[in-house]
Amino acid sequence: MSTTGERSTGTIYEQVQDSPEFADLRRRLRNFVFPMSVAFLLWYLAYVLLASYAPGFMATKVLGNINIGLIIGLLQFVTTFAITTVYVRYANKHLDPAAERLREQIESAT
Repeated sequence: MSTTGERSTGTIYEQVQDSPEFADLRRRLRNFVFPMSVAFLLWYLAYVLLASYAPGFMATKVLGNINIGLIIGLLQFVTTFAITTVYVRYANKHLDPAAERLREQIESAT
């Protein structure tokens, strides 16, 4: 928007990018992705640090030859799938409808 309150005369893509709806969509995406990425990276870093500095703890047998290190390592995969599932649900509910409205706005202007 310009200082007089009129829409920019740029392309429809520039106009949409400058719109409050696009800013809201970008904010919603960032509010999910950044904290989730930080949480997962900390979880992964904890695994690496435990493997490096607490090998005795990681080698603790739980059941037969299954130890804590193996369990935590496998939980890394479980966490990845869980995060993906949560993201898909979040996107379906909060991101996709807003993106669809923006897409319709662009298509109706072209």
